[in-house]
Amino acid sequence: MMYQLKRVSTAIAIIGFSTVALMGQSIAAPMNRIDINNAVQGNAEQSSTTYKDISPVTNGVSQKLTSDSQTATSLNKLLPTIKYTTDNLSDVAQKVNNATWKEGSKIERHIATKLQALLNWHHHGVGHVDGYWGKNTRKAMQAFQKSRGLSVTGTMNSETWQALTNNDQLMEQPVLVNYQLSNADTNIKTTNIPVSTEAKAKLEGLYYESMTEAFAEKFHMSERYLKELNPKASFVAGETITVYNPGNPNTKPVSRVVADKDTETLYVYGDEDTLIASYPTTVGSTATPSPTGTHTVAVKVHEPNYTYTANDSSFILPPGPNNPVGSVWIGLSKPSYGIHGSPDPDRISRQASAGCIRLTNWDALALLGVIKDGATVEFK
Repeated sequence: MMYQLKRVSTAIAIIGFSTVALMGQSIAAPMNRIDINNAVQGNAEQSSTTYKDISPVTNGVSQKLTSDSQTATSLNKLLPTIKYTTDNLSDVAQKVNNATWKEGSKIERHIATKLQALLNWHHHGVGHVDGYWGKNTRKAMQAFQKSRGLSVTGTMNSETWQALTNNDQLMEQPVLVNYQLSNADTNIKTTNIPVSTEAKAKLEGLYYESMTEAFAEKFHMSERYLKELNPKASFVAGETITVYNPGNPNTKPVSRVVADKDTETLYVYGDEDTLIASYPTTVGSTATPSPTGTHTVAVKVHEPNYTYTANDSSFILPPGPNNPVGSVWIGLSKPSYGIHGSPDPDRISRQASAGCIRLTNWDALALLGVIKDGATVEFK
């Protein structure tokens, strides 16, 4: 069975209502019903396949998996290949790459960036990389500690640092790298996104609003950090910029995920029910709580559209990274609820959700490539 992605760009039918925050208001938004046989396929044969761990170590190329497994093939389709160099790195980049944490030391920005990278490379996502030891980075550290059977703490310690750095090859992987912008990078569609839903529905696509927004998302960074690392950049084709090296995604098939409302973390489990990854998430709110109990993955869509319905009006918002559900919709057996991306990666787990499980677009894409049809989704 070939793993195929179906881009859904027209509304097909309505499966129910989910309340999401859009333009500061709560609205009822029916999602499109997608025929499960025509949605993202694959993973059905994975239970009978022997999977080898693919090293997260990159060597000049990031997010390009060499295995010919269905999982690797699907991930290579979903995630952009990043070819980088380490020649003539800036002083700031070298300082980050050579950073070492020591017990009792202050977590300054170069150390925080290194720690964010190590956690990401161990598949415990910190959201966007911004060089700060904040809420999502601490949560990623705690998930990593949990996965390794370590004491779960609120601060970095020697035991955790040793576990993060016990792979010599991984430690040689650069955190900040040079990347030359190509014509393909800069020849993308951008748009000014209007405020009203009716005006949004008239757009060809809910594209990025600027080149720097697109580049920040490509490299899993905050837009502010991207600009700080490249204060003189014009971000044009042929220019070399300093960026974060995303490493390679988790490649182990996912059989179960747990959305923890208290920690605002999505815990990801493999076939042997071992914790293999985690992502910061937004799960529900007091006003619009998420469902309870256990459900299953029913549909998977890359680049979904979005149907907005309120006050007897209905508008179909086109696909794009700034669509209300971002670049991914993983629909659950409970109608209208799902796991999806976000147009605002910097706000993940920092704002209220409307019942669904919201991830950054890059985390949602990485999950889309490995989660099985029928995988269990638990709300805790």
